[in-house]
Amino acid sequence: MATPPPSLQAPTPNPLRRPLIRLFLLTILCSVCYFLGSYTNTNSTPTPPSTPLFQDQLHCSKPNFTIHNTHYFSSPPPLDFEPHHTVTLTLPQDRGQNIKLLDFCSKNFTNYCPCHDPPREKQFITERRLHKQRHCPGNGEKPRCLVPRPAGYRRPFPWPKSRDYAWFRNVPFPRLTELKKSQNWVRLEGDRLVFPGGGTSFPKGVKGYIEEIKRVVPLKSGNIRTVLDVGCGVASFGASLMDYNILTMSIAPRDIHEAQVHFALERGLPAMLGVLSTNRLPFPSRAFDMAHCSRCLVPWTSYDGLYLMEIDRILRPGGYWVLSGPPINWRVNFKGWERQTKDLENEQSSLEDLARRLCWKKIAERGSIAVWRKPSNHMHCIQKLKAWKSTQFCTSPDADAGWYTKMDLCIFPLPQVKDVHDISGGALEKWPKRLNAAPPRITSKIINGITVRTLNEDVQLWRRRVSHYGIILKSLNNCKFRNVMDMNAGFGGFAAALTKCPVWVMNVVPFDAKNNTLGIVYERGLIGTYMNWCEAFSTYPRTYDFIHANGVFSMYMDKCDILYILLEMYRILRPDGAIIIREHVDIIVKVKDITDRMRWNGKILHSENGPFHSEKILLVDNSL
Repeated sequence: MATPPPSLQAPTPNPLRRPLIRLFLLTILCSVCYFLGSYTNTNSTPTPPSTPLFQDQLHCSKPNFTIHNTHYFSSPPPLDFEPHHTVTLTLPQDRGQNIKLLDFCSKNFTNYCPCHDPPREKQFITERRLHKQRHCPGNGEKPRCLVPRPAGYRRPFPWPKSRDYAWFRNVPFPRLTELKKSQNWVRLEGDRLVFPGGGTSFPKGVKGYIEEIKRVVPLKSGNIRTVLDVGCGVASFGASLMDYNILTMSIAPRDIHEAQVHFALERGLPAMLGVLSTNRLPFPSRAFDMAHCSRCLVPWTSYDGLYLMEIDRILRPGGYWVLSGPPINWRVNFKGWERQTKDLENEQSSLEDLARRLCWKKIAERGSIAVWRKPSNHMHCIQKLKAWKSTQFCTSPDADAGWYTKMDLCIFPLPQVKDVHDISGGALEKWPKRLNAAPPRITSKIINGITVRTLNEDVQLWRRRVSHYGIILKSLNNCKFRNVMDMNAGFGGFAAALTKCPVWVMNVVPFDAKNNTLGIVYERGLIGTYMNWCEAFSTYPRTYDFIHANGVFSMYMDKCDILYILLEMYRILRPDGAIIIREHVDIIVKVKDITDRMRWNGKILHSENGPFHSEKILLVDNSL
C-alpha cells in the first residue's frame, strides 16, 4: 500500500492535551509548593507563648486585645479575620483612656440577692412561704452596676480549713452567732467565725448524729452519693457527709437567720437559696439518693402532704428520707419543743399515714431520727393505690420539669419494670464507678440522639479541654479553687474532668436547653440545678471561685441583654476568682468589650483547637 504524503498524515498527539495527564502534573506542582511552604514555616523563629499571635482589625479600628499562643510550637503568621467575619463593633484606639467604666452599686448592695431581696418579698403573701420563693426584678428594675465587696473583705480560707473557719468581714452577719449560740452552729472569735459542727438536732456535734444515721442507712457503701438537705442551717450535716464521699445539696431560704446559705458557701460547701412553697424544687426527678430534714420547719403533713410528695418526686427508687425533730420521739422531747403531746401524737400519726400512701416503708426510728425508704419500683404500689383511692398517680408527662413549675398533689409513677425486684429506671453503679458508667437515662434512650457513644465522646472532649485550661489557668491546674460553677453543664463533662482536685461543681442546665440533661448529671453522681440566665442565680454575692461558661452567650444573645449576665457573673464571683468563657470569636469580642468596662483584665486566647479555629477563650484571672 502506498504511503500518503506528509501533508495527509495524522498529526502527532500532544500528551499535555490529555485531561488526566494535565491533572497529574497540576497535582505534582501543588504538592511541591505546599511542601516548600511548610518547610519555610517550620524553620522560622518560634513565637514565645507570651507574645501576641495576631491582632484583628475591625472596620479599620485597632482593638487592644491580643490572642495569645498557648501551644509550644512555632506560630503561624498574623491572621486577619476581617474578610471572613462581620463583627460590627468599633473599638477605640486607646481603650484604657476612652472606655466608659461601669459604676459600683451603693454599699447597701453589698449582699444583694436580686431574686431573694427582702424589700421585694414584702410584695407577696406569706402563706405557704410564697414570699420566700424566687421573685426577680423585671428588665426595667435591674441595677446596671457592679456589686461591691464589704469593707475589710479577705480571701477565704483554703479548703479544708474553710470547713471550720471563715472571716467575719466576708459574711458580717452576727445574728446566727447569737440566736444559735446554745446549739453550736457558729461562734465569733475575734475576726473569725468558727463552725464547731453543731445543729438544732445535734447541739453536741454532727458526728454523733451521723453515726446514728449510719446504723440504718449504708453511708459507707457507695450507694449513697447525692443528698438533699432541706433547711440546712450552716450545712454542717453536708460537711460531715463529705467524709463518706457524699455530695450534699444544702438548701434554705433567706429568713430570720439572715445568711445561713452564705455561711455554707463561704465554708466551701454546696448550697443555694431554696424553699418548699408552691413551685417544684429546681431539680429533676429521681435525683437524690437521700433527703434529710433536721427541724427544718417544713409542715410535711399540711396541704394534703404536698411537700412530701415533692420529696418523693426527687428521691431515687430505693432512696432514703431521714427526719429528725418534731414529731419524732415526741414522748421524750415534747417539753423542750414546748408542744402539746396530743398535737405531736396526731402529727406523727398523720406523717406515718402519708408515708404509707406514698408506698414508703419505715425502716427505723431510733433516738432522735426516723428513716423511711422509697420503693425500688411501683409494682406493688399500683395495687395499693387502687385499693386506697386516697392518693393518685400524676398524669403530667414531665416529672423532670423543675423551673417555675407548680407542685403536683399526686405521686409521679416510676418507670415500668418487668420484675418486682427490678429497680425502676435502672440500677446505678456505686461511687466512684458511677461517674464514668453509662447513666440509665442514656442506656434507656429516653433522650433522642443521645447514646453511650455520645457520652464517651463528651468525656474525651472535656478531658482535652480541661487539660488545656490547666495550661492557661495555673490556679486551676494547681487545685486552688473550691466552689466552681458550670453555667451550661451538658452531661457534666467539665465537672467530671476536675475530679483530681478537691472541688465541687454546681452544674447548671438552662431550663430551655435543647436537651434536658440534668437527670444525667445526677445519675453520674454530680449535683446541679435548672436555671434561666436572663435572671439572677439563687446565691449570695462572692460565693464562687471559678465560673465556666461554654456557649452561654450564644444561647442567650437573642433572649436578653448579655450585660446583665456578665453583671450576675461579677456578683457571684469572688474578688480573687477566675472565669473562662468559650464562644465563637465574634461573640468573644462583644463580651470582651463589656468585661473591659467591668474592670476585668481579660485575655482572648486560642482554644485547644489551635489558632485556625473560630472558637476562642476569654480568660479573666483575678487569682493572681
